[in-house]
Amino acid sequence: MQHQPNHRVTGHVFPVGRKSGSNWYAKYRLADGRQVQKMLGPAWTGRGRPADGHYTRRMAEAELRRILTDAERGTLAGASKRTGKTFADACAEWLRYVEHEKQRAPSTLRDYRNTVECYLKPRLGADTPLEDITTEDVDALREGLLAEGHLSRRTIQKALVLLYGIFKRAKRRKWIVSNPSEDAERVTVKRSGDFNVLSPVEVEAVARAAETAQDAALITVAAFAGLRMGEARALRWGDVDFARQTIFVRWNYTAGERGRAKSGMVRSVPLIDQAATALDRLSRREHLTAPDDLVFGSAVGDFLDDGIIRRAFYAALDGAGLGERRNSDDPFVFHDLRHTFGTLAVQAGLLTDVQGYMGHADIQTTMLYVHHQPKIAAASELTRVVAAATRPSSTELVGVELQTDTPQLAD
Repeated sequence: MQHQPNHRVTGHVFPVGRKSGSNWYAKYRLADGRQVQKMLGPAWTGRGRPADGHYTRRMAEAELRRILTDAERGTLAGASKRTGKTFADACAEWLRYVEHEKQRAPSTLRDYRNTVECYLKPRLGADTPLEDITTEDVDALREGLLAEGHLSRRTIQKALVLLYGIFKRAKRRKWIVSNPSEDAERVTVKRSGDFNVLSPVEVEAVARAAETAQDAALITVAAFAGLRMGEARALRWGDVDFARQTIFVRWNYTAGERGRAKSGMVRSVPLIDQAATALDRLSRREHLTAPDDLVFGSAVGDFLDDGIIRRAFYAALDGAGLGERRNSDDPFVFHDLRHTFGTLAVQAGLLTDVQGYMGHADIQTTMLYVHHQPKIAAASELTRVVAAATRPSSTELVGVELQTDTPQLAD
C-alpha cells in the first residue's frame, strides 16, 4: 500500500449509489502522493434548480476544481503536512484510549487486540502511512473478509466498527483530516430472534443430574437469575440477600482478572424461590460461607476455571437426557442459560425491568426477547374485535327471520 509521490495534483468525480440515494464523490491525489476521497453531497437527479446541498455533475466538477486549485496553492486544509503516523500508531493510540480513558474490561481489551492483530493490521498494513488509507481500502478489507468465509458476519461487523473507532480517534488527534470508514459500506446482521433455551422443568432436571450441589446451584442461578459466567464466578455470599430476595451483581471474573460487571454498574436481580432454595442448600456447607467467600469457588476458595464449569454443565445435560442439544448446528452452550432467564423474565415483568435485571445498555437488546411475552390479553382483545366485525347485524338478523317466517305461496 506504499504510494510514490506524484507532484502533479489530479482528481476526478464520480457518483456512488446508496439505498438512501446517490452521492457525488471527489477523489484526488495531492502533491505528496496522498490519495483522498471526499463525499461532496447528494446527487441531484430532478429537473430544474437543484435543492440546497445537492450537486449536479457540473457542480461536482466545479467543486473538484476548487479543491485542486487550493491544493496546488498549498491552502487546502490538511494537505500541507504529513504527520508521519502509521496505521499501527493509530491502533496503539486507540487501544491506549479505550484501556485508560474508557476503562474497558480486560476481556474486552483482549478481544480488541486480537481483532487488530489478526484482521486489521495484516490487511491494511501496520506500516502504511495513515493518510494513505482510503475508503476504497476499507471497502476492500470488508469484501476480503466476507469472501474468505471464515468469519461470521457479526464478527466482521464488529471488526469494522472497531476500525471506525480507530480512525475516529486518529482524526481527533489531528493525524488525519477525514475518517475513511465514514463512507464505507456497512455489514448488516439479521437476528432471527430464536434462542437456545431450557424450559423450567428441563432446568430442574439438569440441576438434579449435576454431580455436586455447587454445580446444581450454579446451573439453577444462571438459568433463573441470568448471570453471565464471569458474574457467577465472581459472586460472593455478601452479594446474596435472602431477606430481600435479591442478588446483587457487582463483579465479573474473566481472563484471570476480576473487574466490575460488564455494564460497569452494580445491578440487582430477583432471587426467585427455586434459586434461593439451591443457594440456601449450598450455604449450609461446612466451609467457605463467609460474606467475602465465593459462592461458586474451588475447594480452597479460589475462582473456578471456566472450562471446569462448562464440562460440569455439559455432563449434567447428558445426565438429564438432553445431550442431543449439543449436537445440533447451533449447539447449546452455558451462556444459553442466560437466554433462558431472559425468555422467562419478559413473561413476568416490564421490558425496562428486564433490561435492568440483565444489565443491557440498550433496550433494543432486551427487545430480542419480546416475542416470548404472553399474548393472552392481546389475543382476547383481537378475538373481541374480530367477533364484533363478523357478527351479523340486527338488520341482517331481522331479514333472515322474515324470510323464514313468510309462508311459501303456491304457483
